[in-house]
Amino acid sequence: FFPLQSQLSQALNGLSDRAKEAKEFLVQLRNMVQQIQENSVEFEACLVAQCDALIDALNRRKAQLLSRVNKEHEHKLKVVRDQISHCTVKLRQTTGLMEYCLEVIKENDPSGFLQISDALIRRVHLTEDQWGKGTLTPRMTTDFDLNLDNAPLLQSIHQLDFVQMKVSSPVPAPPILQLEECCTHNNSATLSWKQPPLSTVQVEGYILELDDGNGGQFREVYVGKETMCTVDGLHFNSTYSSRVKAFNKTGVSPYSKTLVLQTSEDTQSEEQTLPFPVPLERSQLRRMSPFSSTLNLQPSFPGRSYFELRSSAHQLSLHSSLQSLNSAGELSASGISSLVLAWFSFDPASAHADIIFSNDNLTVTCNSYDDRVVLGKTGFSKGLHYWELSIDRYDNHPDPAFGVARIDVLKDAMLGKDDKAWAMYVDNNRSWFMHNNSHTNRTEGGITKGATVGVLLDLTRRTLTFSINEDQQGPVAFENLEGLFFPAVSLNRNVQV
Repeated sequence: FFPLQSQLSQALNGLSDRAKEAKEFLVQLRNMVQQIQENSVEFEACLVAQCDALIDALNRRKAQLLSRVNKEHEHKLKVVRDQISHCTVKLRQTTGLMEYCLEVIKENDPSGFLQISDALIRRVHLTEDQWGKGTLTPRMTTDFDLNLDNAPLLQSIHQLDFVQMKVSSPVPAPPILQLEECCTHNNSATLSWKQPPLSTVQVEGYILELDDGNGGQFREVYVGKETMCTVDGLHFNSTYSSRVKAFNKTGVSPYSKTLVLQTSEDTQSEEQTLPFPVPLERSQLRRMSPFSSTLNLQPSFPGRSYFELRSSAHQLSLHSSLQSLNSAGELSASGISSLVLAWFSFDPASAHADIIFSNDNLTVTCNSYDDRVVLGKTGFSKGLHYWELSIDRYDNHPDPAFGVARIDVLKDAMLGKDDKAWAMYVDNNRSWFMHNNSHTNRTEGGITKGATVGVLLDLTRRTLTFSINEDQQGPVAFENLEGLFFPAVSLNRNVQV
């Protein structure tokens, strides 16, 4: 009896395991049902979008072909109408000559007839010759010599099918982050990756993701074929986690290992060598903001780190400047206890060709009488930032402009002429704020040689405020700022900053 109970108990344990596996399998199948429904909706939307794109392309081509038909139509009508007009005039002249000749034949005065007969006969022959061969032949056919060969396109439409149903290839392997080429500079991070050495699966592109610097959710910051990307506009002194995955027509690979990057750490030294310098000769894809869609190709560059100001004349000057802007930025001296100085210079790579650089790219002027734009190398998308510019030379009362701009701002016009810049332009007596060529808030007070222009970019409150010689110039200049901004200046040959 007891051995049978033991056998039954063991059998029940095995059956229980199978039942547990069956329950888990049912959960998996139910999840598959939900996933199939979601994938179906996504796939249908993709299919409709692709077909709509084909239809749009066909409609555009249809419009182009109809335009050619209309041009041919107008050309044929013009030729025929010109021939009708020409023939009508000649027929009127011929008819008039015939009527005149008939009247002359009726003339009873022989002497008068003899006087004009020879000339009249020559004129009749000349007119007849003018109706020579080809005069009464149409210069244009009524047929339209435009034959549309749509057979190849129709065949392609009939052959349109899902590639995946015919050819199935595996998804790519997870990319490998190349630690020796990953680095940070100020508030930018450069990441580089590659496919595993033995991988033979075709890769169509990569997806790079970063978190928000506070351990939050990952977000896509780059999608494309490049294997190196620089992400600008991050927080200073923050830790970001990054990962990358590959994709092809079949699907998406698993993620690479997660790499943790620290944007420029605090140090007592003004200079710090980057642990992994990026070669100057190598170009990378530069992402303008972790959460924007602006892409731009730029070369890598070595940079200087930043450090915390503790007690120096620079700190006191900066405190004073920020205190003078207290009404706009709501700052107080007690609230500024850990200011960080980020070293950046003007950027020759993005500047107008007329800009002249000196002093390790910290000083700029221009060789043109027209306004030209130059940007700083460091972009900001978060936090509170303040910088000052000194007027080294100011001749003939020009009106340079100071502020912030997108990377693709116009470089051959005054800063603020387009919608990519927010600026204050100022002469020796007064200033104006300008964005998208709109001039506002005229304020008395200008600049001279030796003056200092301060720019306070508060991306927490999304405002931009200006000062001249540590006194706030006008009200808060701009509000609702969002995105990635670079320090920017426009000037001509009469100014050096």
